Amino acid sequence: MHVFLETARLVLRPFTDADADHLFALDGDPEVMRFLTGGRPTSREAIRTRTLPRLLHDHPCLGTRGYWAAEERAAEERAGGAFLGWFEFRPLVEHSAAEVELGYRLNRAAWGRGLATEGARALVDKGFTGLGVERVTANTMAVNTASRRVMEKAGLGFRRTFTGDWPEVIEGAEHGEVEYELTRADWARGR
Repeated sequence: MHVFLETARLVLRPFTDADADHLFALDGDPEVMRFLTGGRPTSREAIRTRTLPRLLHDHPCLGTRGYWAAEERAAEERAGGAFLGWFEFRPLVEHSAAEVELGYRLNRAAWGRGLATEGARALVDKGFTGLGVERVTANTMAVNTASRRVMEKAGLGFRRTFTGDWPEVIEGAEHGEVEYELTRADWARGR
């Protein structure tokens, strides 16, 4: 198994087509999808035709992909543990690593354990030390306090509240979206 990044409790590895069932289960949980689709599950067809191609996409400017499957780190060296979800660290502009978007989607069993923060911090550090990233951005619904707290714990600061013209209205959308950011200079000052 190729490993992109390891932390004390996580292994981030590239997705494969074999992850379709994991993704279907993750995106089928109404609580996981609450702030994304209002709790509506993603169909198997959408996983196969939209989600997996996005997760399998390589970004030459980073020299890697922009999404990684997150597994619990197993006791034995390099063995994969339970599938927990995924992390995103994707360029905002296809051919430039200067600005990337940080994201995460973990199953409920992983919530409240600090795993999202652990993975987010590791990706931010890797981006600034080895991938040529200058700015990390992340956004979520303003009412998604758990995700906002992860962004803050990962070192990102609040930038703005904004509204979008979304195809579907989700409960809480009337409060808008929030964007957080961290620049390389601010990250270096905080070390």
